[in-house]
Amino acid sequence: MRRQRSTLAAAVAMGVAVLVGPAAAAAQSYTMVSVPKLRATWFDRLESGLKRAGEEFKLDVSQQAPASADEAQQVRLIEDAINQGNDAILVVPNDAKSIEPVFARARARKIVTITHESPGQKNADYDVEMIDNKAFGERMLEEMVKAMGKPEGQYAIFVGSLTVPAHNIWADAAVALAKRKYPNLKLIGTRYPASEDQNLARQTALDIITANPNVKAFLAFGSQGAPGAAQAAREKGLAGKLAVIGTTAPSQAASFLKDGSMSAAVLWDPGEAGYAMAYLAKTVLDGKKASIGPNFEIPNLGKPKSVNGNTLIYDRPLVVTKANVDQFQGF
Repeated sequence: MRRQRSTLAAAVAMGVAVLVGPAAAAAQSYTMVSVPKLRATWFDRLESGLKRAGEEFKLDVSQQAPASADEAQQVRLIEDAINQGNDAILVVPNDAKSIEPVFARARARKIVTITHESPGQKNADYDVEMIDNKAFGERMLEEMVKAMGKPEGQYAIFVGSLTVPAHNIWADAAVALAKRKYPNLKLIGTRYPASEDQNLARQTALDIITANPNVKAFLAFGSQGAPGAAQAAREKGLAGKLAVIGTTAPSQAASFLKDGSMSAAVLWDPGEAGYAMAYLAKTVLDGKKASIGPNFEIPNLGKPKSVNGNTLIYDRPLVVTKANVDQFQGF
């Protein structure tokens, strides 16, 4: 829309008659680019929600994803999006701190910045969360305990990296609940940064199983961690004996759920997140930032559960199991 605004201003300056009002507004569009953590099934789903918002609200949307969860590559893509003159940039950060300077440059150019999975993101206009982070981490642990059969034994935690904000909030909540409620659960190490690479997660899980043959469960925060751990469980003949819980897209989890090498996927619909990010950006660009708060409604999602600073928190978790995975076609 910036280009259209410039055209309109030039026409007015030259004394040329221009169309104003609803008809003109309907013809205008905003350009938005999404920069997720990496190319993966999970973020393909986020892009589908972004495109749905684009169709509904006449937005020019696109997605540019790093080939891997590389924070430097992600920053370069954000810089490219700034230089291209986009109206809004929507980011799922690999590292919250690494994007602060580039977001500051975006803000100086009056580009709207929206994040997801990065509560309280500095220099962002807004962050949107589809789940309550503390409750989500606790729910993951409870699903792990359920899959284990009894709350005792060794378990390991995978995260995307030690700097991914949401993953580590979830892990903190899970560990705190385990210490408080399940004293016979024993955490191996602290947490392993392996959940954004399925091959790395597989090898890490194999190493953990070799070093700790009595390990009972893997709790994987990040879309690739559980498939990797499930591969390891399958290879070691531990399907159905080793609990594996993760935040994995149903289409990617399906084969592992069906043979018992993964116990459950606990997640949310990233398509809803992409849709919400685009709608928030549009609201800011429309000059309606003041409307964003506890009573702010996003179409099809409703009002947030809570608002904390610049972060809108929804509560829309999904638990996907062998019994219901076929219900989630195309995700």
